Amino acid sequence: MAARALRLTLGLLATLFAASFVIFGALYAAPGDPATFLVGGQEDATPEKLAAVRAAYHLDDPFLVRYGDWLGGVLHGDFGRSLQYNDHVADLLSSRLPTTLFLVAYSAVLFVVAGIALGVVSAVRGGRLDAVIVAVSTLLASIPKFVKALALVAFFGVQLGWFPVTGAGDGFTDRLYHLTLPALALALGELAVVSRVTRQSMVEQYKQDHVAVARAAGLAEHKVVRRHVLRNALAPVVTMCGLIVASLFAGTVVVETAFGISGMGSLLVQSIDMHDFPVTQAVLLLMVLAYMVVTTVVDLLHPLIDPRVRLEGSRA
Repeated sequence: MAARALRLTLGLLATLFAASFVIFGALYAAPGDPATFLVGGQEDATPEKLAAVRAAYHLDDPFLVRYGDWLGGVLHGDFGRSLQYNDHVADLLSSRLPTTLFLVAYSAVLFVVAGIALGVVSAVRGGRLDAVIVAVSTLLASIPKFVKALALVAFFGVQLGWFPVTGAGDGFTDRLYHLTLPALALALGELAVVSRVTRQSMVEQYKQDHVAVARAAGLAEHKVVRRHVLRNALAPVVTMCGLIVASLFAGTVVVETAFGISGMGSLLVQSIDMHDFPVTQAVLLLMVLAYMVVTTVVDLLHPLIDPRVRLEGSRA
């Protein structure tokens, strides 16, 4: 287990290093002169201003030197200053990150609980109920997030007036209330995926010999489902849930923009629109970090959930 954790950690660090290089280089490889963007546009780009900006941001230094300076600052928690807000990027991130984390966690609870429950019901009941759940989950998974966001706003926010349609709220309870619709917009498509994976995994477990033996031994059906079917079906479900949680950070870009939430996703959209390079680089790097951390944790937990993986690792 320790060797596996070390390999995953080294892989995480290597991936982050490669991602940081790509993120830093991709922005400066975009068409146009970065100095022109930093000045504010072609109309303000006098030779004197361009020269001052190039000197201030070391744009005339070699690319690897600029990357090394930026990476060194990142490792010390210094992402530079925002060009749009004229504030430290780290301060902007610290003020917006809690909202995004809360939204992702709220959405994760919704799609994990509802998705697994629907998958279990679908696999156990079968028949018409199974067909209805599969059809509805397929429909939900096919609708884009921004369409679901607009539909939730129009129906629950505007027509019924049950939930606010903008802002993130203050305090735990108020934040739950304000972020219910955004969390649903994030979770609806994902719970459809989780329910289908849960259903398929349980259907496969029903065909295994140990389930037939448990039934032949006279074990009650609910115990068969809980001990022999659901427990052995959880490994792919947990893996899928981890991958979905990791991808939700990218999904917040659409949802936070639709609901006017001041989080990491909306900050990324604003920084790209305003050519705020330091903020864009920092947000993208944090999203990659979040994805890698979540997937690494899932990989570490996988042997604990599925003993077969642990046995294969010990044999190797």
